Amino acid sequence: MSNVIVNRVKEFLKRFPPFTFLSDATLGLVAKEVEVKYYAEGEYLFRQGDAAQSAFFVLKEGIVQLAEHKEDGERVVEVCDEGDVFGVLALLGKRPYILNAQAKEDSLVYAIPVGVFEKILEENSRVSLYFAAGFASGQVVIRSDLSQSQKARSEFKELSKDNGLMIFTGQSDMNFSSDVLCCMTGKSIGDAAQLMSEKGVGSVIIIDENKFPLGIITDKDLRNKVVAKGLAYTTPVEEIMTTPVITKSKDEGFSNLYLTMIKNRLHHLIFTEDGTAQSAVIGILSDHDILLSQGNSPAVLINALMNTWDVNEMAKVRNRAELLLKYYLENEVAMDFVANIISEINDIIIQRAIQIAKNKIDKEFPEASKVKFCFLSLGSEGREEQLLRTDLDNALVYEDVPKEQQEEVQKYMLLIAEDVIETLLICGFHPCPADMMANNPKWCQPISVWKQYFSNWIITPNQKALMHATIFFDFRPIFGHKALSEEMTDHIYNEIAGKTIFLNFLAKNALLNPAPLGFFRNFIVEKTGEHRDKFDIKLRAMMPLADIARILVLSHRVVGINNTFKRFEKMAELEPNHQELMLEAGKAYEILMRMRAIEGMRSESAGRYIQPESLGKLQRQLLKNTFAPIDELQKIMRVRFQLDYFNS
Repeated sequence: MSNVIVNRVKEFLKRFPPFTFLSDATLGLVAKEVEVKYYAEGEYLFRQGDAAQSAFFVLKEGIVQLAEHKEDGERVVEVCDEGDVFGVLALLGKRPYILNAQAKEDSLVYAIPVGVFEKILEENSRVSLYFAAGFASGQVVIRSDLSQSQKARSEFKELSKDNGLMIFTGQSDMNFSSDVLCCMTGKSIGDAAQLMSEKGVGSVIIIDENKFPLGIITDKDLRNKVVAKGLAYTTPVEEIMTTPVITKSKDEGFSNLYLTMIKNRLHHLIFTEDGTAQSAVIGILSDHDILLSQGNSPAVLINALMNTWDVNEMAKVRNRAELLLKYYLENEVAMDFVANIISEINDIIIQRAIQIAKNKIDKEFPEASKVKFCFLSLGSEGREEQLLRTDLDNALVYEDVPKEQQEEVQKYMLLIAEDVIETLLICGFHPCPADMMANNPKWCQPISVWKQYFSNWIITPNQKALMHATIFFDFRPIFGHKALSEEMTDHIYNEIAGKTIFLNFLAKNALLNPAPLGFFRNFIVEKTGEHRDKFDIKLRAMMPLADIARILVLSHRVVGINNTFKRFEKMAELEPNHQELMLEAGKAYEILMRMRAIEGMRSESAGRYIQPESLGKLQRQLLKNTFAPIDELQKIMRVRFQLDYFNS
């Protein structure tokens, strides 16, 4: 394909999920492999029962209708519009098509080879989650258009009646069938179908004489491999069964089981006594079971966000994510997993908010809307640590434009930012008291101004500059042209190179709050004001660790790791002589994050101030244990940056 066509394909795809989740380079690779296909009105792209093609489809122009063939005629299931992704079973199910796809008018379609996408599904969790959500809920079209998303939204409302809370730690919470229909090899397809009908189930496991699983037959197999092909009902079951089967132990964690199903595009997962195919069948987990179990699963919530343009509905979904967080905290789910999921949900809300704003504003600004920009999260959200909906810290950077365009472009960018902030406030986030948000003209600027900001903060590190550095140096690109944020990162490291005095100042600033234990190893608490006798977990414990982690990645020139505990994990690699301390510091930060989130949910606050007396003995000790690495790290910082000889 010529570069012109590749670029055209790329520009089109990046407007629609899941392609919006791909980096520019990855999307370029996908676009190169796309085959552009033309279908005349009435022509079929594929028919029900056909073997899955080696590609799935995105509709570029025209209308494609998906319909199910029945004895009494056809039932229209979906009508695809521009940007809709369909034929996804080729990607997820690797089985024959269950619907007819017919062009209802002359249509152009992009065929995306499955092979290209296999690696992306494995490596990009957002893409796999997005497909998995549609996969689990039985959708046949992945779409983002408002007029076409009513069905997906109503399906989510039905799902949300289930009060189960997604990630489970034991089989007692999991909906799976222990009464499994099995059938010996040698039996006929007709016998198997009769058994399925009598039991009212949609699948049968084919076993050997030891009751070990060999394969599985589903009702779809009967439709597509038997009825559609006119196969004799006397055919042995082993001729049409899907084999080999993937087996697991029922005691394995739910998240691992779910991930196995996503990665292997399974509709059913078989449980055996020891988890291998060399032991007897004891249960079966279906994607329908997952859906029933996961009223609030990350996949379901993300799917709901991706299928609505209604801000109030986005707010409801974010409220449901709070239940998700509560469950995670109560069940002590790993903190990095919790932070990743909540950050993912927050990121998608921001991305959606920007898309909503652009849909509303772009028409008024035909030229300014073409200018590249990047929306950045800062502070705790930039570090993927904002579990509670606390203060918003964000910014917007856009490419430099000619002088005559500057006023118009900034007006456009500020309108986008104002709309986004308004959406985030509706979704329950709090405005930044210091007004460090993208709707503040100071923090909505072209790349040249941002570079000047960073240069000034680094060259003249006064107290205000250091305060800005602690917030703005943790920026993370959320939407738009990430190359702009990468350019900012390169500029920061170039400016810091050879300017050790800035890191000295930053280190001194990080030591303003000593390890928070007072006389007789008691907590240092607030002496006055409304929080008197309470412990400030953010100022006295979390900030010192976050500040030290930031200084360490800057001094080591580590790019792309914003999260505090992940920064300490990286430092454990880079400084093997301090490996144990760095890992201890990372764990301490995770404990502090969890304690703050639990306090915030308990008191319906930001969770910043904790009453030491309200903690149990174990919690108090756990909290005190987090202070030791702070003390040790501060001693190292003092020596490394020669702070005893350094005067500001």
